[in-house]
Amino acid sequence: MSKHLISIEQIEESDEKTLEYNFSDNIKEIDSDGPIEADLVVRSLGDFIEVSGDVSAVLNLECDVCLNKFKYDLNFTIDEMFAKEALSEEYSQETELKEGQFITDLNGAQEIDIYDLLYQSVILNLPNKKVCGINCNGKEFLKEEDLTDPRLEVFKNIKLDGAN
Repeated sequence: MSKHLISIEQIEESDEKTLEYNFSDNIKEIDSDGPIEADLVVRSLGDFIEVSGDVSAVLNLECDVCLNKFKYDLNFTIDEMFAKEALSEEYSQETELKEGQFITDLNGAQEIDIYDLLYQSVILNLPNKKVCGINCNGKEFLKEEDLTDPRLEVFKNIKLDGAN
């Protein structure tokens, strides 16, 4: 069970129905160089809960071009909405309010799991193509002999009938 849970009741009973939440921890499934840091504001907006703030981390990634490990500074802003009660049976678990803004249905849950929210947010904010730097030249690192499988050498000398 996650230790980074915020109860709806705790939010509702706080001053101005707003909590500040500082996250500084490792996320098991993400290879980071130190903890993932997040300064969040959690507020109740009637039927909805908003979680917003800044997230930063130094991640250990593998270059898609040269396959070397490199450090990646990740910084992004999070702005998530949760519905306290079911939105409607016509909608799925996640509903788009306007382009790019989604509301996640808590389905009656009394807590928001910040650990899970940050895990998903970090994964979604990773670059599509992970490249170690502007000067990366993967061809220097991936020589042809590194790409050939010695078990396939036997097929080089096969002669097929009718083939030139």
